[in-house]
Amino acid sequence: MPNPSVQAPGERFNFAQHLIARNAKRSDKIAYIDDAGLLRYGELAQRVRGLAAGLLSAGVRREERVLLLMHDCNDWPVSFLGALYAGIVPVAVNTLLTVDDYAYMLAHSRAQAVLVSATLLPTLQAALAQSPHEVKTIVVSRPTQGLPPDEIDFEDFVSAQPPLATSADTGPDDPGFWLYSSGSTGRPKGTLHSHANPYWTAELYGTPLLGLTEQDICFSAAKLFFAYGLGNGLSFPLSVGATTVLMAERPTPDATFKRWVGDTPSQRKPGGPALRPTLFFGAPTGYAGMMASAALPARQAVALRLCSSAGEALPADLGQRFAAHFGVNIIDGIGSTEMLHIFLSNSPSRLRYGSTGWPVPGYQVELRGDDGQPLTEHPDGSIDTGDLYIQGPSAALMYWGNRDKSRETFQGPWTKSGDKYLRNADGSYTYAGRSDDMLKVSGIYVSPFEVESTLAQHPDVLEAAVIGVADAEGLTKTKAFVVRKAGAQVSEDALKAFVKDRLAPYKYPRQIEFLDDLPKTATGKIQRFKLREKEQTSP
Repeated sequence: MPNPSVQAPGERFNFAQHLIARNAKRSDKIAYIDDAGLLRYGELAQRVRGLAAGLLSAGVRREERVLLLMHDCNDWPVSFLGALYAGIVPVAVNTLLTVDDYAYMLAHSRAQAVLVSATLLPTLQAALAQSPHEVKTIVVSRPTQGLPPDEIDFEDFVSAQPPLATSADTGPDDPGFWLYSSGSTGRPKGTLHSHANPYWTAELYGTPLLGLTEQDICFSAAKLFFAYGLGNGLSFPLSVGATTVLMAERPTPDATFKRWVGDTPSQRKPGGPALRPTLFFGAPTGYAGMMASAALPARQAVALRLCSSAGEALPADLGQRFAAHFGVNIIDGIGSTEMLHIFLSNSPSRLRYGSTGWPVPGYQVELRGDDGQPLTEHPDGSIDTGDLYIQGPSAALMYWGNRDKSRETFQGPWTKSGDKYLRNADGSYTYAGRSDDMLKVSGIYVSPFEVESTLAQHPDVLEAAVIGVADAEGLTKTKAFVVRKAGAQVSEDALKAFVKDRLAPYKYPRQIEFLDDLPKTATGKIQRFKLREKEQTSP
């Protein structure tokens, strides 16, 4: 159920117009900082209206889709909000995908136009060549050379028409935008969200839990095309008039540190302090890489007051080491594309490293058994490991054109997450792995994440992934794939002993293989299924 202290959107509601209205008195305040310059709130509103007018003039009709294939820059929020303002549905897609992926998405979404970064134009053109698409207009952000007649410069497109004076008369449950799910197996699913959904994530999580104010400067390693990044870099800061730093390049430790300390031309203020982020949003893999970097900034070099982590569960040791170095906590939480942002989280006032925290007020969670029924609570308040279900106002409407998957995931008011969790006696929840990653060893369920977290505590281990493999008798045993830190030489036997000292004997990995890198999705999540495939094809 929604948090009763938060007012629901009215009968008519357009999310882009909602943000413009909230910031009407902040026209001179900086909304975005990217590698090319600044975008103030007044300029943002004007460009959003200009882009909306451009799309309508190009013949795109209400609720038709436009593909948004763009690196994080100041043109991204203009594109996303401009489409929403016109009642058109932006389909924000990952910039790291293949030509085949884009060809599928173009056909599946029936996009009528594409808003694309110039650097991604060759990939888009290849996808268009092999897709039965309906694209009629291509708008190119920041081209470095002349464009052919069938492509339009973003700046010309935004300014060609008088800005649209009034937003589309949308309702809170009208189609707002799509995000494609990660699609770790099979085709990605087009997840359809309403105009109200980002409002709820900001009002239930961004403002009350993070304590965001207009004085904050946000910076997210997760890109805007991710559900996590969309909240971090758009819905949350724009809901309170904060400033956001956008970065087009990959969030490597060096690139992240450069923004943390304000060492980019756009962040430097002549005669004043640099515009340094106060909130950072990352993922465990990124935090691990930063803590292992020789270039890790000193505490006094950054202005961080709080950090967030999502994507995968944050190992307790990693969070504690980060907090010890910077004097800043990482609050771990879990969200999903289907729920749009975090619904279960630690908070600045209530933190338990090693857990994912407590339900965000306004959301309900439930642990269910294999029979689909809620698991019984023990006398101390704990609940055994089960499948996690969520109920909350930001749930997606459906998967486009996929009725079976929609019914499987969206079950009445509840959304099935696909994650396994247990509840601790204090009401916090601890991650136990993806439902399809759980292992049964010697007849007992083993969480790969528990073993991985233990391995990650070793000072020579950068990251680890655990899967189940069959032994000579066909019985399942755990196998770990480990990435050592640069220069480290820890042995297989030493790591086995390390885990045995900390976990029940049946949980330690019977085999350990050292790798240079682990396979990951574009969101940084470990792809254990690829490790299982690798194992099956090994001689």
